[in-house]
Order: sequence, then C-alpha cells, then structure tokens
Amino acid sequence: MSKPLLQVRNLTTRFGDGLGAITAVNNISFNVDVGETLAIVGESGSGKSVTALSIMQLLPDPPGRIMAGEIVFDGTDLAKLKEEEMRTIRGNQISMIFQEPMTSLNPSLTIGLQIAEPINLHKKLPWQKAYDKAEELLNRVRMPDARSRLSAHPYQFSGGMRQRIMIAMALACQPRLIIADEPTTALDVTVQAQVLELLKELTRETGTALILITHDLGVVARYADRVCVMYGGKIIETASALDLYARPMHPYTRGLMASIPRLDEPAGRRLVPIKGQPPNLSQLPVGCSFNPRCSEVVDRCRHDTPELMKFDDKHLHACWVAPHV
Repeated sequence: MSKPLLQVRNLTTRFGDGLGAITAVNNISFNVDVGETLAIVGESGSGKSVTALSIMQLLPDPPGRIMAGEIVFDGTDLAKLKEEEMRTIRGNQISMIFQEPMTSLNPSLTIGLQIAEPINLHKKLPWQKAYDKAEELLNRVRMPDARSRLSAHPYQFSGGMRQRIMIAMALACQPRLIIADEPTTALDVTVQAQVLELLKELTRETGTALILITHDLGVVARYADRVCVMYGGKIIETASALDLYARPMHPYTRGLMASIPRLDEPAGRRLVPIKGQPPNLSQLPVGCSFNPRCSEVVDRCRHDTPELMKFDDKHLHACWVAPHV
C-alpha cells in the first residue's frame, strides 16, 4: 500500500507556560490518504482548529507552540521547516478554507487579485494568465457572471458566495490537501448543503485530499470517508464514517449523535443534550477528561487515563467502559 499523504504523529500543541499553560492538542496521531476526506469532529474548544493551524504552521507564536510530534506531508516534516520553506507549501500544496470568509478575505482588494495572487506567486504565471485562471476557477465554483466579479470586493457578496470564493482560492494552485475549518459557519442550511456538495465534488474531480473540521455529525455522514472525534485536545474515537454511525463506541460520540435531529425519529422527540460544559484545558480532570459529563462513568474512569484501544482493526476508541480487544 502507498504511504499516507499526511501523517500526524504524537502532536502536542500548547499555549503559554507555567501554571496557566493550555495544552490545546494533546499527543494526537492520524493519517490522511491521497484523495481521502477525513472529518475531525467535536465541540468548540476540543482542539480541532488548533490541529489545523498546527499543520499549516499558522499558530501565533507566542503564545502557541508545537511542543512535540511530527507532521509529515509527502515525506517532509512540516514542523521542522523554516517559515520561508513553509511558504512554498502553504497555499500551494496545502490550502486552507477558514471559518469566516469575511474576515479571511482582504476587504480592500478585489477578489480577482486575491485569487490570482497565489497563482502568480506559486505557479509563476503572468498576471493576465493568472486572472484568466481566476475566472476559470470562479466558473468552476458556479459563480454567476464570473468575469465581472473579478473586479468586485468581498463586501459585495453574500456569505455563501464569499465561501465559494474561498474554495476557488483553495483550489487555485491544485493543492494535494485542503483543510476546511468549519466552512459552513453562519450559512443557512440550504447554502451549507450547496457549499459542502461543491467542495466534495471538486475534491473528487481533482483527487485532492480533504480534512473537514466540523462540530456537526450530520455533515460527516454524507461527506466524510473517515472520522476522528476529539474531546479535551485528544482523539477519543476514530473509525470509518459508516462504522462510526453504525457502532459508536465512546459515550461522547453517542452523546453527539443523540443531540442531532433525525428525520427517521418520531415527531416531537426531544433531543438529548450532553450535560455540563467542555473541560477547562488548563485544568483537565484526572483520568478520562469526559468523566464529569459521562452517564456511564465507573471508578476507573476517574483515576486512569484511557489511550486509544482497538475495537477492531479500523475502529479505535479511548474508553474503559466500551468493548475492546
């Protein structure tokens, strides 16, 4: 079998020092294969976005630092690269779609310039050809009247259209990996579906791998091949999307699923929220970090920290109560 495109090994990312230090990502490992869509799921504060920023080497330093681990992309450890070297990869071989396109796009520059600039920089195309490519990309993401839109500014677009522009920018240099950090935040349900369908279709056409970061397990069911569930800075369950929905093992994963509205449930059924609040990352509970909120907690959960254990060869979970081999 070919090697994974991206291998994250024992990654630990921390903010600050001393007693107030926050370990936002705590010793996590995962792979992304060529052309695969991996979803990283969890509540706000679970470490999803910090994982993405660590891969892209976009952590604000100080206070954020990668304390340990490897981020091996196509045989190169990104964590060891200098900023000048990382710039040749960022936006070229790995692209990122951020949560809020209005704050990610430069309000003073036209969208044509913002899409054409990475093409000119990385692919060394003359500006006119870069603009032609930008028009082609806007057509590809189904932007109406693409040529005239090149001279428009971000404020002239709706949220859904701005997200299409971000997708066009991410595809500009034909990257091998796209990281989409909650790309449908603040969009209405219909536009969410359009954006996600477009993103999945384009990555399938180009063979680009995709890391989809979301808190919505409903999104994962349709668009992901494999899923990592994060809680308290750790991966607490990982499996194929089909297997995770058929046999969720960790109580936290089951809690996330129980809180999602379902069309196959009786009308009037009440959603079951997960009680309590996500943990304070600077003062995690002893043992399993989910134990204060878990309805299945046993004494061992309050003392021993579980690591990922096998349920089967492709389904792992970190839970003392769930079955494992």
